[in-house]
Formats: sequence, structure tokens, C-alpha cells
Amino acid sequence: MQQERQFSRIDWVASSCRLLRGIAAEFTRTQPFAGLTIGTAIHLEPKTAALLLTLKAGGARVVATGNLNSTQPTTATFLAENGIVIIGERTGDAGAHHGFIDALLDESPDLLLDNGGDLFARFLERPYGNLIGGTEETTSGRTRLTPVRDKLALPILVINDSPIKQFAENRHGVGQSLFESFLRFTNRSTNGKRVVVFGYGACGKGTAACFRHGHSVVSVVDIDPVTTLEAHLDGFSTPHRTDAIRTADVIITVTGYPGIITAADLPILKDGVILMNGGHFPHEIDRHGLLADPTVVSVETSPEDMIATLTLVDGRRLHLLGDGHMANLAGPRPLGNSIEAMDLGFAMQALCLERVASRVLGSEASLVPVPADIDRAVACEFLDLNR
Repeated sequence: MQQERQFSRIDWVASSCRLLRGIAAEFTRTQPFAGLTIGTAIHLEPKTAALLLTLKAGGARVVATGNLNSTQPTTATFLAENGIVIIGERTGDAGAHHGFIDALLDESPDLLLDNGGDLFARFLERPYGNLIGGTEETTSGRTRLTPVRDKLALPILVINDSPIKQFAENRHGVGQSLFESFLRFTNRSTNGKRVVVFGYGACGKGTAACFRHGHSVVSVVDIDPVTTLEAHLDGFSTPHRTDAIRTADVIITVTGYPGIITAADLPILKDGVILMNGGHFPHEIDRHGLLADPTVVSVETSPEDMIATLTLVDGRRLHLLGDGHMANLAGPRPLGNSIEAMDLGFAMQALCLERVASRVLGSEASLVPVPADIDRAVACEFLDLNR
């Protein structure tokens, strides 16, 4: 008689991250992080667990905290049980999150794996002597850190500037996961919905394409006329901002910048519109400004579904998903980007940290893209695994 055995989502993800499994085996042999502490503030969910255990296999002491509102408690517990030092817990409170960042930097990590620039920005306010450098995952983080690049003067490789990260994780991964997240949050059809995507970078391209494939009528708004022209030539309508908002059934922000939808837009938002953010920080949709506006007379929330319904004085109702947090890692059963997309991105993370740890890069490599040889190595290995 066969014996049944249960497995978790963490097990499923670990078995599916084939690039990271190969890198972990190599790191076990070479020990590139022996004697080093790696600190990270990143979404703590099953795919990041595979990355952090890969770094631990390379000899690192890994200290981790989460990002705002995305820590999954079962993943944090699993990591702690497997030798990763976990600081803090799931929180949507910015003050508590900043406290976790300080506690992590108290450990004086030799390498930082940042996701949004929280660690490097805080390091500048309270520097210590042994930091070698590290990586930054996101466009939001690179944008935030670029003005202080000369002050950092450390090798920091920007994963998001890799072409692989752009098309694999951002275009395909984010696009697919935001489409899935809309369905998961709302259980509503996308067919015929007027969807407006703010931002036509890689994430916006993928999001617009996935909703179009889901039979939505998709418009794109971007402040860059060249990017707007690209969206137009890709077959999307590109109305002026006010016209787009006025007719939208669904508004999705994926720009990396704050204040994309604010209380100033309340007079023109359509009754029943759904607001969803796909950007890293929960400030693209100004939730606090919306709630504080005097034309909002009531707010109803569904804690189970993480949907907030705002009723305006004229009776119009607006629906905000996940409190404006990154929708694919918020709400019921958040899955994030696909395993394959994150396996590619995290393989680059691991190899870039290995490169920084080798101390062959100098301050001229501060906030630069992934080295081309790492891009090629990851691409070749992924293709070999899938032929």
C-alpha cells in the first residue's frame, strides 16, 4: 500500500526553482559567502525562501526582514526553523517596518540584498564600516537611491536593469500575477471591462497585454510621450489622463512613483471603479488622502478579502484592493509572480551577490546593471533546463 505524504507550497516552490537548486549545489561546494552576513529586506514568501536558503548554502549567515504588508507568517516560521535570522513580523505600519530595518542593520551585514532601497537609504543615515555592497531588486529602489549614488560609493548591482528581469519577471511575471490577482480579489470577469493601466514600462506592458488577452478594453496612460507612442503602436488606446480615469472600470498603477491616483481624482472616478496597485510601494494610490477627503462619507471593509469600499456623498462607490499594497502579494492567498519568473530573477540575485562578495567590483559599480556575463549564464542554464 502506498503511503501518502503531504507537502506544502514551500516544498512545491523549492522543487520548481531549478536554477536556484543548481546554484545552491555549486555554492555548497564553493562557499562564496563563508564568514559573511547577508542582510535583506524582501517579500518573505515561498520563492524568497528558496533564494535565502541558496545564500545560506553558500556559507552566509542570513538576516531577513520583510517588506510592508507582504510577509507570509508560514514562510517566516519555515525560514527561522532552517537557520535564517528573522527580524519582525508582517506589518503594514511604516514605523514598525523602519524599526525592523534598524534592527537588521544592527547586525552589521557585510552584504545587503535590498528591495526598494530601504536598507541602503537607512545605511547612509547610520553607516558602519564593513559593508562591501550588495544588490537592489527594483526600479523603485534604483530611482530612490540614484540621487545618493556618490554618497553610497559601493558596488550595488541593480537586478531590475537586467533585460532578463525586465521581460521575464516584470513583463510576463507581473503582468500574469496582476491579472490573476484581479480575479482572486474580485471574482469578477475581465471581459469587456474598461481597464486603464498607468505606466508603460515592462510591468505596464505585461499588465496591459494580459488584460487585453482577458478580453478587456485596455487603455494606457504614461507621462512620457515616447512611451505613450509605443503603447499606441502596440494597439492600445492612449487617451488623456482625465478622459481615461472618467471611463475606467478598473485602474491599475504600475509606475514606481507616488500620487498617481489621489483625492483630486474623486470627482471624475466612475461609480464602481476598482483601484489596484502593482507598484512596489503602497503610495501610487493615495489611500490616506482618499479616505480623508470630506466627500467620502463612509468606508466599508472586508477583512477576509481586503477590499475597501468608499462611498461618496453623491452615492458613487469606489473599491480599493489590498489597501493599495502590491496586489499580487496582498489579499487572500497571495501567490506573487510565477515560480519560473522568480527563479530567473533570484538566480541573478544569487550570482550578483557572489560577484560583489568576491570584491572585484569597485565604487564605479554603484547602481549599475547586472554584468552581461551573468545574464548570459542564467539564460543559457534556463534554456538548457527547458529543452
